[in-house]
Amino acid sequence: MAESITRALADAAKLENGSTLGSVLTVSSAGTGPWHEGEPMDSRTAAALIRAGYEPHAHIAHQFSSATLTHYGLIVALDRRHLQTLRSLGADAHRLYLLRAFDPVSGAAADVPDPYYGDAATFDACVDMIAAACKGLVNELIALWDTELGL
Repeated sequence: MAESITRALADAAKLENGSTLGSVLTVSSAGTGPWHEGEPMDSRTAAALIRAGYEPHAHIAHQFSSATLTHYGLIVALDRRHLQTLRSLGADAHRLYLLRAFDPVSGAAADVPDPYYGDAATFDACVDMIAAACKGLVNELIALWDTELGL
């Protein structure tokens, strides 16, 4: 969900130089465990994204490893358990964030709950929660690009 939503928002976000954030940003999603390795996006996730107006992408599940952590400039975890797992794999604490930290109204609710055992309403609530945080994340990335990284 977070990858699809972040991609959509980044593709629509204009930078000061006239390009879009999506044209300079690579977004990739990976799990902290092997549970669904090699499988496509869950059909309930795709349906929830479509209901919310986002286009799901051809995601194939794969797992983070210590070796791949160095490939990312920013690592965003969806819950504190994932954050701890990423830390134990050696993720640089200065590049590691919780997604809901980018949503100013999330308050102390730091984790995005896993909707896997829920119904369609549970998936829709997750899309809404993730979208709110992704909007804040994309706004932060735009500001960073325009002030520090942009050409």
